Amino acid sequence: MCPAKRGETVVSERSLAVLHAIVSDYVSSNEPVGSKAIVDRHSFGVSAATIRNDMALLEEDELIAQPHTSSGRVPTDKGYRLYVDTLAKIRPLTIAQRSAIERFLGDASDLDDAMSRTVRLLSQLTNQVAVAQYPSLRRTVVRHLDLVAVADDRILSVLILGSGVVEQQMARLPASRVTEAWVQGLRERIAGVTIGRDVDAAAAGLVGLKASVDEWAQPGEAELVACVLEAVSTQMQANRSDRIAIAGAANLSRPGEFEGSLPLVLEAIEEQVTLLRLFDELVQDERDVSASIGRENEAYGLSEASIIASSYEAEGTSVSRLGVLGPLRMDYAGNIASVRAVARYLNRLLGEDQ
Repeated sequence: MCPAKRGETVVSERSLAVLHAIVSDYVSSNEPVGSKAIVDRHSFGVSAATIRNDMALLEEDELIAQPHTSSGRVPTDKGYRLYVDTLAKIRPLTIAQRSAIERFLGDASDLDDAMSRTVRLLSQLTNQVAVAQYPSLRRTVVRHLDLVAVADDRILSVLILGSGVVEQQMARLPASRVTEAWVQGLRERIAGVTIGRDVDAAAAGLVGLKASVDEWAQPGEAELVACVLEAVSTQMQANRSDRIAIAGAANLSRPGEFEGSLPLVLEAIEEQVTLLRLFDELVQDERDVSASIGRENEAYGLSEASIIASSYEAEGTSVSRLGVLGPLRMDYAGNIASVRAVARYLNRLLGEDQ
């Protein structure tokens, strides 16, 4: 394990190992972890006093925190993030687990059955809520999109789909700087990634446009552009043909995991558009997985939850995702391994059927 640097936080090799020990012990015990417990359970070859010094440095960097007056510490959102980013390797599934995946998913009769089996299996493997995004056979094309300045600080987005559906969404801007030329230029740029495409592809195009806004927007206009893109994205998301399969919601009821935020988590699960938007924002790392932890999910009402996801190809597209949603205190290493393995097998299974 090498020294880690995240932002301006530099963590020594031993301190990073101590952080990994704290996360591992806290996940398994749900109790704050002290220096003596670390010395007893892990082979560091140093005294408890030395471990306490490392813990003090981790606390100074806001990677761990003291929940109350006990001597133990628990990981923070920032600590979990560094832990996930520095996992040296993904723990392989057991032979029994791999056989269960192949046997259970291999018997699926069609896409709907395959996705239903996928989330049930993933929930059983991880003891978390499992979520899978998959395309409907029905595809709706974006026929027309227009932006109309109805006031100096408001733009109306009008979306017309091939199915005949007409959607209108108002974008309220933080400044009164709208000109007809500015609106027309933005409309042409948005139209270039949406018109003539199905809604799913158009939504993906908008994500790319939002990600690169600093590269093409005029200085000082990024915030204005983002407001308009958000309004158009909302319209697209409301008409996507994607479907969501969910299993394991009962896992959310474990006491002490979400404190007062459980209603928000349940609402996000019920609002499938929220999950689709979150999935669209996830970026996979070199391990073919995405992790979004705690406050990184605040915009979706999931600041006390973590999401582990991976992508797979379905119906010829690589934008579909599956993953698990659970509390901050989850088995990240095991869940990453399970999500990736199931995604890879599903990818292979659907590829054989095409």
